[in-house]
Amino acid sequence: MDYIKEILRLKEERNAIIVAHLYQDGDIQDIADMVGDSFELSRYCATTDKDVIVFCGVHFMAESAKILSPGKTVLLPAIDAGCPMADMANVEDLRKLKAKYPEAATVCYVNTTAAIKAECDICCTSSIAEKVVRSVPNKQIIFLPDRNLGQYIAKQVPEKEFIFWAGFCPTHNALSIMHVKEAREAYPDAVLAVHPEAPPEVVDLADFVGSTKQIIDFCTQSDKQEYIIGTEEGILHQLKKKNPNKEFYMLKYRFICPNMKKTNLENLYEALRDMKHEITLDEETIKKASLSLERMLNVK
Repeated sequence: MDYIKEILRLKEERNAIIVAHLYQDGDIQDIADMVGDSFELSRYCATTDKDVIVFCGVHFMAESAKILSPGKTVLLPAIDAGCPMADMANVEDLRKLKAKYPEAATVCYVNTTAAIKAECDICCTSSIAEKVVRSVPNKQIIFLPDRNLGQYIAKQVPEKEFIFWAGFCPTHNALSIMHVKEAREAYPDAVLAVHPEAPPEVVDLADFVGSTKQIIDFCTQSDKQEYIIGTEEGILHQLKKKNPNKEFYMLKYRFICPNMKKTNLENLYEALRDMKHEITLDEETIKKASLSLERMLNVK
């Protein structure tokens, strides 16, 4: 079967839009209407007149799309594509932590479930986390679920007191100083660009720290020719397309998020054919979670 042809046919038939995260496989990125960071994709979907959103990513991303487009049908082709970091935060323990620190503002990374977003004061992405933290009047900040991103932001905003959740991204957290040392020795002329989900000791050694899109923009705009990339290897697809004359090396061998690789052309086709797997959220969760997202969008 020609999956690409059938996907494109069904997309028109269903009045659907396909979006893909930058960590998805290249063939999924190539068939998508838009490729980008997770929240950027959700915002884009909300601006379109399409009835169906097919989100090639992981579960919390599809939930964010549903929060911003509650009247649309949101499909996740790989229903088992979860996020271990998002799953490290639970509502019961968060409520206990909020009760322990009643003066704190609760800031959640976008890499959280809709239920967690509904419990938080404001959401953030890795690219604007510092601005979000500075925007809240509270001195104390409960930051979840990524302790690594939280520690990176804490260094930028030393006047705030942070209470960190003990979560992390297993893929990024596997990076070490040894990986940096080996990469620097192998590629002495290369610039090291790292995602802030990496451990603090690795982030401290980077030449550039930023979100997935920020890393792409940095490498594209820089006049350097060689780069060591400290984030999931799906990013290489767009980096090479935008910069065919530059060299890119991964900081770690097989730097892969298994969940991001669960979407393929077959289950993308099946999602459109059978209108599965639909992401549903109750009205109360959508209402509360949308508040934390709206507050983030209002940060200047």
